[in-house]
Amino acid sequence: MSNIIKKYEYAVMATDTVLFALDDGKLKILLIKMNKKPFVDMWAVPGGLVRGDESVEVSAKRTLKEKTGVANVFMEQLYTFGNVNRDPFGRVVSIAYMALTPNIDMEIKTTKDHKEIGWFDVKDLPVLAYDHEKIVKTAVSRLSAKLEYTNIVFQLLSKEFTMNELQTAYEIIRGEKLDKRNFQKKILALDLVKKLDKKTTGQAHRPANVCTAKHEGVVNVEIL
Repeated sequence: MSNIIKKYEYAVMATDTVLFALDDGKLKILLIKMNKKPFVDMWAVPGGLVRGDESVEVSAKRTLKEKTGVANVFMEQLYTFGNVNRDPFGRVVSIAYMALTPNIDMEIKTTKDHKEIGWFDVKDLPVLAYDHEKIVKTAVSRLSAKLEYTNIVFQLLSKEFTMNELQTAYEIIRGEKLDKRNFQKKILALDLVKKLDKKTTGQAHRPANVCTAKHEGVVNVEIL
C-alpha cells in the first residue's frame, strides 16, 4: 500500500452502515464486493463519502440505498472510526451506522463499481476491506447489548410474530438459550407485545398465538 497515491489532501468524512437481518437461525449482514484497488475482491459494508450539503444521517441513508437498493429501514448512529491509517486514499473519518430489517428477502442490488452483493453470517465473514471487521464487531456488540435495555429486537421481526420467534431472535443474537417460561413472563409483564386474535396455521406443531409489538419505535426498557 505504500505506493498508493493519496487521494485526499485534507481529512474527509464518510458513513458506513452495518445492515442486520435474521435468517435461517443466523444473524446476517449485507456486504458488497469491492472492485477498487487495493481491495479488489474483498468485501465491505456499504458506505461512502459525506457530501458537502448533507447531514451524516442523510449520507448514511443515501449511500445504503445507492450501494444496496435498501431504503426505509431502522437506522441509528453507531460509533466514529477515526484511525489515521484506516483508508489508504487519505485521512477519512467514518461515522458508522447500524441498521435493521425484518425482510431479508427484499430485492438487493449494487452499483457497477462493485462486483457482488450478498448476505453473510456474522460468525462466518469473508475478509473485509478497510477497518470494516472492527466496525462489524462493534455493531454486533452494540446490538447484543441493546437487547438488555431496549425493544430494538422488534426491528428484526415481521409485524406479526409468535413468542417463540421473539425468543429465538434473542437467542440468536445473544448466543445463549433462554428459559422459555421466564422469558415470556418477563416480556408480557413489560407490556411490550399485544396478543392478536389469531393463531399460526399450516405448521406441524401446535398452533401458537400471534403477537404484534405495542411500540413502533425503539424505547428503553429493562428486558434481560
